[in-house]
Amino acid sequence: MECHHLLFSRWLGVTAVSLALSGWGQAADTPQPTEEEARKIASAVPGRAAVVPEQPRRLLVFTLCKGYYHTSIPHGALAVRLMGEKTGAFTATISEDIALFEPDRLKEFDGVCFVSALGELFLPDDFEQLPPEKQAEAKRNDDRLKRHLLEWIKSGKGLVGIHGASWLFYKWPEFSEALGGLFESHPWNAYEKIAVKLDEPDHPVVRAFEGRGFEIIDEGYQFQDPYSRQKNRVLYSLDLSRMETNKPNLRPDRDLGLCWVKRFGEGRVFYTALGHNEEEFWNPALLRHILDGIQFSLGDLAAPSEVSGR
Repeated sequence: MECHHLLFSRWLGVTAVSLALSGWGQAADTPQPTEEEARKIASAVPGRAAVVPEQPRRLLVFTLCKGYYHTSIPHGALAVRLMGEKTGAFTATISEDIALFEPDRLKEFDGVCFVSALGELFLPDDFEQLPPEKQAEAKRNDDRLKRHLLEWIKSGKGLVGIHGASWLFYKWPEFSEALGGLFESHPWNAYEKIAVKLDEPDHPVVRAFEGRGFEIIDEGYQFQDPYSRQKNRVLYSLDLSRMETNKPNLRPDRDLGLCWVKRFGEGRVFYTALGHNEEEFWNPALLRHILDGIQFSLGDLAAPSEVSGR
């Protein structure tokens, strides 16, 4: 036991921190977790996966953001990478390079995890300033990559969305349909404590919460179509009975799901709206939950995915 502790301490002190502070797939000017934050993340990462994969899994962790930039993105990406490394559940490639969505590159992966990536990723940043012929060319490329991404997921791959990913490709309804919802607003601010109730306390993807609801500081997203319990299996949602609800523009049905799983063709989808704040990525229960969601999406963790209905 003492030897194991020493080995883990060495991994925690050297491997995790070096990953956080060295180049690992994100833009050079992207703020990275501090050494102390990296240590906290590494300490909170689960020590083992729920299921040992029958074959090696490769996960593309994509962090490119074309819109509001969540400062928790590199923390979330590091957490996902370390959980794969520490448990052996998958090997993560962290990137902002859209070339990885080319068909011959994407086929190398078993799933994709969007960590608050948002916006129209496949269009050039200067799209609106391009001459018409260049816009048409860029749009054809955009359509091609989008079409292939959907086909790839439907073929049996995994799709994971964390927090801001529900505003990814917001001009592309087919992706929102695949993911299961489109961000509408957050009536609560980023530093309010929200209450979460487990809609399915016995579901394997939420076992980390041990059957109990919880409180966490986050924004409390609400979603617009295509979000529906007729399309998603909702695992937890905002518990309005324990929250201040004098907020404008709440959904009339008060159905404020925060996490779900679903199928898209043969593909498996996991989404959680949590993850706005950096400190959420050194919450052990949340990281265990995210790991279980990833393992579900990769096809290793068996879990019900039929729609909730309502």
